[in-house]
Amino acid sequence: MYSRKGLGTPKEGPYRSDADVHDGYTEQQQEQYSKYLKKLKSDFDESWCKKSKTNMNFNEYERIKTLGTGAFGRVVLLKHVKSSKLYAMKVLEKEKIVKMRQVEHTLYEKRILESIRFPFTVCMEFSFKDNSYVYFIMPFVPGGEMFTHLRRMGKFEEPLAKFYASQVILALEYLHFCNLVYRDLKPENILIDKTGYLKITDFGFCKILQGRTWTLCGTPEYLAPELILSKGYGFSVDWWSFGVLLFEMCAGYPPFYANDPMKTYEKIVGGKYRCPSSFNSDLRDLIRNILQVDITHRFGVMKGGVMDYKNHKWFRGLEWECILNCRTQPPFVPKYRGPGDTTNFDRYDDEPIKTASRCQYDADFTDF
Repeated sequence: MYSRKGLGTPKEGPYRSDADVHDGYTEQQQEQYSKYLKKLKSDFDESWCKKSKTNMNFNEYERIKTLGTGAFGRVVLLKHVKSSKLYAMKVLEKEKIVKMRQVEHTLYEKRILESIRFPFTVCMEFSFKDNSYVYFIMPFVPGGEMFTHLRRMGKFEEPLAKFYASQVILALEYLHFCNLVYRDLKPENILIDKTGYLKITDFGFCKILQGRTWTLCGTPEYLAPELILSKGYGFSVDWWSFGVLLFEMCAGYPPFYANDPMKTYEKIVGGKYRCPSSFNSDLRDLIRNILQVDITHRFGVMKGGVMDYKNHKWFRGLEWECILNCRTQPPFVPKYRGPGDTTNFDRYDDEPIKTASRCQYDADFTDF
């Protein structure tokens, strides 16, 4: 198996359409859904402009165990002592953020997590800071990372890959509608809920985009050609990453990979990959239309937009509104023994959170 190093629902409730269900997705359905997305964007804009308030007493919470680690800190399972409600607390060390020049990205991530509300993305419950750290408190998603399950299964069977792919498409459509480019799509950044549905997490590279941007960020195997070539890019990079994700879900390994990152980049820029013999013709056609080096021919970017996905043959028979409202029976549901079960996460050594006696980097985190 190839290895790589490196919550909430909309405020107004489930989406409902008056359009008849068809095999595929009609213009009428998409028109009604666009009205729904406009309402979600209005909610996002309203939340973005609000100044967040946090009234959290850390003494009311108990740290259970570490769920994951990263370059800037760790994610810890947290329990409210009185209610027993569980949270995932992302602990980020100020010093590391400043040294790696990620202050702006961290502030962006906080505001984005506070503002987004979509079934297939995580969200922020609240946040706070102390002398040494900043903390993001989010709902606990107990099913673990998609990467963990992909590693265990080797690859996903087509119904499961299709189920996950449809949710990622809807999540990217929502984020792009809110003018957000995600820039770090990969199995490690997708969590599986106890119901079997997914939630995209880790918005550290996400930003509001007007026009183009040039920042080089993401995971090497998932970088789009235009990002590698420093041409300036937009939402197209997320659709390329989706194509890589789809390939990896169905094959068990990414389409572009080499031991040397520079050789990986050469393969990406050249658009050189080979589909396994297990891929059927519809899946091959879909991937071919996504992994287009020329963005003018890439699905999600062309005139048809997301409709090119929703009406593709590989998704034939899928009811998009049932997916959105979580009414489709998931092909796979993670084992979950009850509140606090963390068996779907890797084991990590727990480390104490040591807070400095004086406030560090106060000026850098004034707006936090």
